[in-house]
Amino acid sequence: MIQTIHSPVIELIPASQFSLAQLTAIYNQTRVDYLIPMPMNAARLAEYIQTYDVDLDASLVACQEDQLLGVAMLGVRQERAWITRLGVLPGTRRHGAGRALMEGLLAQAEKRNLHFSMLEVIKNNTPAHQLFLKLGFYEVGELLVLRRAPIIPPPDPVIADVQRLERPEALDLIAHDRGTQPWTNQSESLNNLQDVSGLRVTLPDGSRGWLVYQRQKFTLTRFAYKTEAGSPAVVAYAFLSHLHFQYPRLDTYLENIQVNDPHLPAFYRMGYIEAFGRIEMWRGAPPPGLLGGREKPSN
Repeated sequence: MIQTIHSPVIELIPASQFSLAQLTAIYNQTRVDYLIPMPMNAARLAEYIQTYDVDLDASLVACQEDQLLGVAMLGVRQERAWITRLGVLPGTRRHGAGRALMEGLLAQAEKRNLHFSMLEVIKNNTPAHQLFLKLGFYEVGELLVLRRAPIIPPPDPVIADVQRLERPEALDLIAHDRGTQPWTNQSESLNNLQDVSGLRVTLPDGSRGWLVYQRQKFTLTRFAYKTEAGSPAVVAYAFLSHLHFQYPRLDTYLENIQVNDPHLPAFYRMGYIEAFGRIEMWRGAPPPGLLGGREKPSN
């Protein structure tokens, strides 16, 4: 006679029912053994939620018999959703909590009439990657996280006409014709910040482009940029040379730079290094207005 064993049901509770301190504690516990732990405190989590339009009513905490198993969050914007901060406590993995959280978030997105979802998964996180594939996500490309230490002396700035951009001018630039960006680099993310500025450079040969960035107390981050004329590597080196000459003591941390970005040689020349990589994944067809020249892979 076969004995049937009934596992306790995994309950999904809206993250809005927990305090920021509780969510931070749950999240940090799920990441203690991750390849890239990325711990947070309550203040950083609050900033994260505000910057990336995380909907706490749609975000979820997984519980089983009063034991907290994991957390996952959902960013919500026009015609699209973003799955982020998915984590399950060590020792409770491979028992369905991760899948339950993912299915719960996708159901929350559908409930809001959002049929296109985005996420990024750290390279070599095979269990998460396989789960996302099973749930209908497909790979779009690879992304890099770059860092530049302030101990690297900045080069002399490239000879160019440089125009400093205040926040309104900078935000106007990033609102147009940048293609489909990862969620962290989308226009809405920078619009949610106050300490955003930029610069426009024009070189003697007519090459020109611009850079928009966030300046925090100790860090430069959240870059958006475009070459309007000339070589992207040349234009990028010009605006980076002026940026780091202006802020020689600030650390620099950039997320989700596409691996085929033609500006990348300038970043490497300026002393940036690859901290780690991510795989960008989508589920569903991107809205036509969002596509911006990028297409869904055919296989």
